[in-house]
Amino acid sequence: MTGAPETARNNTVNTVLGPVPADDLGVVAVHEALLSVVPGAEHAFDITMDRAEIFENLARKLREFREHGGGTVVDSTGMFHGRDVRLYEALSRSTGVHLVASTGMGPEELLGGYFLTPQTDPPTPWPAGKFADLFTREVTEGMVVPRVERRGAAGLVATAADPAGRTATEESLVRGAARTARDTGVPVSLRYGADAVGDLDVALDEGVPADRVVVGGLDRTDAVHAGAPFDIARRGAHVALDHVGCNDDDRYVTDRQRVALLLDLVREGLGDRILLSGNTIGEAVGHPAYDLPYSHVAATFVPLARSAGLDDADARRILVDNPRDLLTLR
Repeated sequence: MTGAPETARNNTVNTVLGPVPADDLGVVAVHEALLSVVPGAEHAFDITMDRAEIFENLARKLREFREHGGGTVVDSTGMFHGRDVRLYEALSRSTGVHLVASTGMGPEELLGGYFLTPQTDPPTPWPAGKFADLFTREVTEGMVVPRVERRGAAGLVATAADPAGRTATEESLVRGAARTARDTGVPVSLRYGADAVGDLDVALDEGVPADRVVVGGLDRTDAVHAGAPFDIARRGAHVALDHVGCNDDDRYVTDRQRVALLLDLVREGLGDRILLSGNTIGEAVGHPAYDLPYSHVAATFVPLARSAGLDDADARRILVDNPRDLLTLR
């Protein structure tokens, strides 16, 4: 293993190339994927992963993001969905875009049996403390590069629950992720299951401050109809409307409906809780691509919101200030 990564809690953010001043992040695409691989797909006989082609494709997309004023992309896929720290380091050096990588995992269906305790009947999940130790070491010692070394520190701990409802394993994941955020100063991202407020409450029960938590998927139709974005924001957590650009899926509201929701949150005095992203997948292996530009939020969606009444100060707050404050080590 290499030595522990350079870290500092002095208005800095962990990127794959080390800590950078938080004020250097610029416009942030806060909930995206770079290389997303269905676990095991890299071993399939009918799938070829050309690393040079993957690099060139992602570099092109990141340069386009930078040309539209983008500064930072957050890969929030966690540990086991294709995260390639060396690739991300090379991409950041080549394009000048800051890249923040994440630790964490979930939902349960994507974990694999290793993270259950098979000696019991039925199998029981890892306790929250084991997940917390795993995730915390990826922040304090560096992200694992199988199997012999650790590299740069994770800047985010991410987890997700089943849309049908949080399982016992997923509760352990949420608690472990929250403990890591509480103890290391990185934020925690929760893709909620069936109950956004309930999932947030599990995290808050571990003592992590609400403003260190972002609840994702809050532009889901069920969340909007239930008023969950307002409930989450009033509790002090960040509200992620993170499927911007998705206009043909009944599970999510449309961009025009997102604009209306965004403006309603701003009018309620909750503009400092809003985060936007597109859930873009730069390179997909083993599942369908989602080839939305990383620049879509800033270049297309925010101008739509401005035409509907969003002012420049609030636009900057949502694109720059809110993600900066979330990602800054505390």
